Amino acid sequence: MKTHEYDIVIIGSGAGGGTVAKELAPLCEKGRRIALLEWGGRFQKKDNTRREIEMARKYYFDSGGFQTQSQDMTLAFAHGVGGSTNVYTGVTFKLPQPVYDHWGIKEGDYREFDRRMEKYMEECHVHLLPEDQINRNNQLFKNGVKKLGWEVGQFPLNIKNCVGLNTCNLGCARHAKQGTAVVQIPQAEQAGVEIVPFCRVDHIAGNDIFAKVVPPHMGLQPSPWEIGSHRIRAKTIVLAAGAINSSAILLRSFGSKPYPTLGKYLTCHPALMIAAEQNERVNGMQGHPKSYYCDRFVENERFLLETCMYFPFSLAKNLAGFGREPDELLSRYPYIQMILTLILDRAKRKNRVEVDRKGRPIVHYEIDREIIQAFVASVRASARIFFAAGAKRAHLPGTKAFFTYADQVDDLESIVQEPWFKPGKVSLSAAHLMGGCRMGREQSDSVTDTWGKLHAHDHIFVADASLFPTCSEVNPYLTIMALADRVAERVRTQW
Repeated sequence: MKTHEYDIVIIGSGAGGGTVAKELAPLCEKGRRIALLEWGGRFQKKDNTRREIEMARKYYFDSGGFQTQSQDMTLAFAHGVGGSTNVYTGVTFKLPQPVYDHWGIKEGDYREFDRRMEKYMEECHVHLLPEDQINRNNQLFKNGVKKLGWEVGQFPLNIKNCVGLNTCNLGCARHAKQGTAVVQIPQAEQAGVEIVPFCRVDHIAGNDIFAKVVPPHMGLQPSPWEIGSHRIRAKTIVLAAGAINSSAILLRSFGSKPYPTLGKYLTCHPALMIAAEQNERVNGMQGHPKSYYCDRFVENERFLLETCMYFPFSLAKNLAGFGREPDELLSRYPYIQMILTLILDRAKRKNRVEVDRKGRPIVHYEIDREIIQAFVASVRASARIFFAAGAKRAHLPGTKAFFTYADQVDDLESIVQEPWFKPGKVSLSAAHLMGGCRMGREQSDSVTDTWGKLHAHDHIFVADASLFPTCSEVNPYLTIMALADRVAERVRTQW
């Protein structure tokens, strides 16, 4: 077993780990040794081929097919230098102030947190896409929402020199998306932080991190460390491996007894992709996939509607049916408009991450009646948008028939119903994984303090979405970066 010694080791390189690495990098000039360990490989532009199945295998855990224990929802989270910032669409929402106030971060008001968010919006080139660069799929959503008299918002995006390849969820072949692999990690590395890809951390014991370096896969560059077991000694450890893996590493390290809430209160914005066929060519794969959203249902019915465009295989697996009708819809792919519904799920103790006897993470998550009710309402709302935008038919989960037609729009209350919305039959997914190492005041009901420091361990910090006490109610990328900025500030203070 090889042994390494560092002052600071960061585990994970996504929105949290990449941010911490950049913020702590100036310590390298003072002689501090810092390493950033990443489970996955390092991607160059040429590695992002835009081939759907190939890129899913390269980037995602279980090729994007990681399932909850009940096998009724798929969780999408990525490995690779840059983490999940490689495979999201660049949506950069600010955390709403009511959510921040509910989290109870007393050491700084919302204005202070907002300044941190503004800092990363500027650093990551966040802006609104000009109208002439917005594709037809997004325009149809906007038109439909406005015809219904509802308000529509536009996503701020962290993209630069984007040419609209649309395969954002498969890694950008131009590195136009300004994730941590493009912005923060190169800055950190230039300042002296060592990047170690293909390094899978098993557990922490005291100041020792036990990990294994694995061979590269699918043509990616190998790790600079030799293949095999490694012990990494660190005076400070920052865990930013994501909601699933940060929880799993701490469970393998300490068990659940010292931290009664470790792994618990997982939230994930359960999602459903809905498709409709328009009379005109949509050509949704041309241009950026996400520009608009409708949040009129957030407060009362707890769901958010977003534009989206997914690839043929992803679309096929989201269709609730078999045979002639799915084939018929897929054959009309250039005419298809899509909407993504996100449920703003509540933090519940029963929804949790555990580890099995081999230490592998297992996720328990119940699709309860409250979530089903929100889904049903979101399907009805999406259908109204489709038909207001001119769709002739839509595939609506939670109905008896595969297609619902435009002349049935007034009957949606009877067509889309709870008894027909069955988890397992309807293809549910989630990519906003949050909670598991929730921050708070006491060890009895939280895992870290509100600066991300692990209770009872002054040298271990958490800096990712697992800190969230509840769901963020918006895409969590910017919130993770702002929280990681706070964690980095506390680590700098210690040093």
